[in-house]
Amino acid sequence: MKKGHIIGLGIIAVAILIIVSMIGDASTYESFATAKTMMTKGEDKPIHVVGELKKNVSGTVEGIEVNPDKTSFYFMMVDNDGTEQKVFYNEPVPPDFARAEQVVVIGSYKNEELFVADKILMKCPSKYQENEVSTAGM
Repeated sequence: MKKGHIIGLGIIAVAILIIVSMIGDASTYESFATAKTMMTKGEDKPIHVVGELKKNVSGTVEGIEVNPDKTSFYFMMVDNDGTEQKVFYNEPVPPDFARAEQVVVIGSYKNEELFVADKILMKCPSKYQENEVSTAGM
């Protein structure tokens, strides 16, 4: 074989190894129940839990407790299965956090009572949505 063929095969083999290793790290959306089961089995791999912030009957977010130093906070979240869970995040409250339509927390349980989020992803209402369609220049 020529050197070019060997180098090409080597590059393809490395690319396949990278793709296979990334597939193993891919995460799906789970529930708090699944995360708790993983904790009891001794698995501490971070998982994604999707849900909404807990709201009262008037639609106001409740359950956000900011620590006095404002560098971390607790909040109540309800996953897609309806499980309500207290979540801790060791970062300041993100801007417009209370306006989020959906929240994805990436983390794991540290004990039976508390889910600790390493990252928070938010789906906020778009500020570019228009309530009325207007005609431009007519």
